[in-house]
Amino acid sequence: MKAVAFIFARGGSKGLPGKNVRLLDGKPLIAWSIEHARAVKRIERVIVSTDSQEIANVARQFGAEVPFIRPKEFALDDSPEWIAWQHALNYLKEKEEVFPEVILSVPATAPLRSVIDLNNCLDEYEKGNIDVVITVTEALRSPYFNMVKKNADGTVDLVIQPSNTLTRRQDAPKVYDMATVAYVLRTEFVMKHHSIFDGRVRAVHV
Repeated sequence: MKAVAFIFARGGSKGLPGKNVRLLDGKPLIAWSIEHARAVKRIERVIVSTDSQEIANVARQFGAEVPFIRPKEFALDDSPEWIAWQHALNYLKEKEEVFPEVILSVPATAPLRSVIDLNNCLDEYEKGNIDVVITVTEALRSPYFNMVKKNADGTVDLVIQPSNTLTRRQDAPKVYDMATVAYVLRTEFVMKHHSIFDGRVRAVHV
């Protein structure tokens, strides 16, 4: 299987302006994701989707392609990244007549991932009969045991009521936090849907 890796990096972060080109251990933040993706043999291309010419210039310096600048309307603070995924795939299909089977999204905000993590995600996808592979870590809290929600009358209840009374966290079903290490997505699924959990999803523990 050959995949295309995408790194989606907006230039307009309000939390930490210019974060994607800020130096981390001597390299721009986005450079780490580019280098991770380029080290995966199954990746045919590494493409950066950005609305920032500065990010585009840095991305090219570290070996990524930037075949387009993302339109501003797809790079707003409240723009779902799914729209950016669809825009990138539409560009490849319409402008280059290329439509990969699968994409690997490699967020710039996870520079501590390893290349092994990316390969593990692709391995999981290659098992077949799946639309999306996400990454997860073990959660410190559980909606079955120590997470509560407020009711309209001011009382609180567990987020999920277990079928039997639980006295130990270890007895609750194991739950995980989603991580932003990587996403593997079947391209046809991305184009027809708007949410990861619209499809069949498996997870890789990182």
